[in-house]
Amino acid sequence: MAAGRNDQLAPSDLPELVQKIRARTPARLLAGRSGASYRTNTQMELREAHAAARDAVRLELDLARDLGVELISQWNLFEVNTRAITKEEYLLRPDLGRQFSDESRERILKHCTGGNDLQIAIGDGLSVTAVSTQVPPLLEFLREGAKTRGWSVGQIFVIRHCRVGILNQIGELLAPRVAVLLIGERPGLATAESLSAYLAYRPNKNHTDADRNLISTIHSRGLNSHEAANRILNLAERMMTAQKSGCQLKEQQPLLDQKTNQL
Repeated sequence: MAAGRNDQLAPSDLPELVQKIRARTPARLLAGRSGASYRTNTQMELREAHAAARDAVRLELDLARDLGVELISQWNLFEVNTRAITKEEYLLRPDLGRQFSDESRERILKHCTGGNDLQIAIGDGLSVTAVSTQVPPLLEFLREGAKTRGWSVGQIFVIRHCRVGILNQIGELLAPRVAVLLIGERPGLATAESLSAYLAYRPNKNHTDADRNLISTIHSRGLNSHEAANRILNLAERMMTAQKSGCQLKEQQPLLDQKTNQL
């Protein structure tokens, strides 16, 4: 296609291969141009996405607003805090987001039992928007899958101003076989609603990123809740069998490979 010609084409007029590529990614590919610049509509969409990303990072978690009273009651959710007292401190001091406050440690020990097969925690991370959108349906699929496998599941709780490294302290306090942290991803210009799941086998104070596994891009145009839950549970099962996690354990992704080959 000659340079500059695609700016006059409607999406339905694009070649089939181009339509398939655009359907598989939220990236602004082949969106057309005006001279050397984006079209006005594309530029406005970019500004809107940037504003949504900034809002998602700065938004403070409100348990009732973001997860709903019904869900809180259904799961007996309670909130704990890291040592980062404000969102500003959380953004500037990642180390504080990896440690529970003393009061929160006591609260976790009071409300949670230790030694379960699976311990799930919810962290606000860098996108409360992702947590409020993706966590409610995901929890239901995780519970059903864990029940089918005959696993014991610890009391779920929510962590304010949370970083991934908090998994180490969850392991020290509750000693689960596998700990799962559902946490809001850093928003991009494609979506501010993307959730990640970090998993670790028997996490402890010596664990680093190399000892954890990640399942990311859980959102409407990435992994849906059912697919994400299956991958989390299958990976947790592999960890329990192999008794290890992180770079020593690779996730098997036949469904992902199959979808890629269909493009």
